[in-house]
Amino acid sequence: MARRRQIYEGKAKILYEGPEPGTLIQYFKDDATAFNAQKKGTINGKGVLNNRISEHIFTLLGTIGVPTHFIRRLNMREQLIRQVEIVPIEVMVRNVAAGTLSKRLGIEEGTQLPRTIIEYAYKSDELGDPMISDEHIAAFGWASQEEMHDIADLAIRVNDFLCGLFAGVGIRLVDFKLEFGRIWDNDFGRIILADEISPDCCRLWDMKTNEKLDKDRFRRDLGGEVEAYQEVARRLGLLPEGGDTAVLDMAEHREKLGK
Repeated sequence: MARRRQIYEGKAKILYEGPEPGTLIQYFKDDATAFNAQKKGTINGKGVLNNRISEHIFTLLGTIGVPTHFIRRLNMREQLIRQVEIVPIEVMVRNVAAGTLSKRLGIEEGTQLPRTIIEYAYKSDELGDPMISDEHIAAFGWASQEEMHDIADLAIRVNDFLCGLFAGVGIRLVDFKLEFGRIWDNDFGRIILADEISPDCCRLWDMKTNEKLDKDRFRRDLGGEVEAYQEVARRLGLLPEGGDTAVLDMAEHREKLGK
């Protein structure tokens, strides 16, 4: 088997040349990073779970007409995707105060926001992904005004759908990060959803207990990361009930840690 050509390696994924022009293979790693890669570690099996969760969500989004780069899952850690020109903007969609928003504005974590807030950051690990405004985006030509309208509209559609999807399995969608890309048809560029949607890039809390079921368990040294990711997959119907593949009770996990 010929060795595949690596196109790009990020903090959580590797992109390889795809089998056909205009395609890539996206490989999900077990590497975990936080605080712009200042904290690094490994969550065993995370890549497998994120691949499956992201496939499930992107497939569902496709059925409601959200254009995405996802084509199909290839195996436990890889999926075939469309090659896109990534827009260098991270889109944060916030429903509940948490993380940096709570710190910046002094709002107690867990406070329901009066309306959904969309924030933007410039994609740059070297600069720490600084927050930017529409003015910065327009001034530096990172995206056109029409593209930003499309991005904002898609972000709200994705948020509305995901809030309902997760609420249906007892999970509160606190906030999440999206990335978008352009696909070209001659001189016409179209915006589509790219990257992934998984517990790596979403804050997901149990509706009854506020137990964190996402990467905050790694960020805040809470432990139980694998169990939390498994719990999300189980509630979405992607893991069987019971057996070794099911999540441990998070309360049981805390008792083991003596917390």
